[in-house]
Amino acid sequence: MKLLRHGAPGAEKPGLLDADGHVRDLSDHVADITGDILSPGGLARLAALNPADLPVVQPDRLGPPVAGVGKFLCVGLNYSDHAQETGKEPPAEPILFAKATSAICGPNDDVQIPRGSDRTDWEVELGIVIGTRAKYVDEGQALDHVAGYLLVNDVSERRFQSERGGQWTKGKSHDTFGPIGPWLVTADEIADPQALDLWLDVDGERRQTGSTATMIFGVAHLVSYISQFMTLEPGDIIATGTPPGVGLGMKPPTFLREGQVVALGIAGLGEQRQRMVQA
Repeated sequence: MKLLRHGAPGAEKPGLLDADGHVRDLSDHVADITGDILSPGGLARLAALNPADLPVVQPDRLGPPVAGVGKFLCVGLNYSDHAQETGKEPPAEPILFAKATSAICGPNDDVQIPRGSDRTDWEVELGIVIGTRAKYVDEGQALDHVAGYLLVNDVSERRFQSERGGQWTKGKSHDTFGPIGPWLVTADEIADPQALDLWLDVDGERRQTGSTATMIFGVAHLVSYISQFMTLEPGDIIATGTPPGVGLGMKPPTFLREGQVVALGIAGLGEQRQRMVQA
């Protein structure tokens, strides 16, 4: 299934994308797409519905496909060639940081360049969505705790990230720095999360091309690893890192400006498109 939320910010309704590409409304069956709906039982109830019996809607906007996200975790430098372009050594263990959940926005919403920013950057990433509580999970069982996957743009302000003291969170958490979606694709539709192509364009020019096959730490390892440090709850999101081609790694470094358009996608997970605006 491809689960989504449609409607104005703060008033989104649950829905799904049918096999013909039509958005179908789920409001008569669930209140929203939240962690409890992403449990195996919740997903089974939705899978039992006949999409043809659901109302067709033509939404003006797609919102974030998951509501009530408790944790938005990110993995840094998880592609060796991306680590190289930033001048860093590939990590021996996953580098974890948090992105504020207030950064989450819809897949095609405008992205705000923060006041005082001159280094706003892009990062196409595979996002993992947790479906069942995970604590001290073995790697062999880790994928059993995954409800599905979605596309993430881990928008970053590099000066805030690296030159303003402390950890990376300040450069990762501005409002709109977490576009997710357009939909959550349930895990049963993704045969191998380590065989997905990623891409990102800025104003129609290809900047990033990669594959999850080249991740240093794969999805199962990440879920297991993170669960050793904290409990992962249904609806939590893990952004798994980005391939090379970010603005910071260009020669000279190149960053986003007001009016530019970023488009990105992952095979099987859909596409996003955002216009840069001034905060």
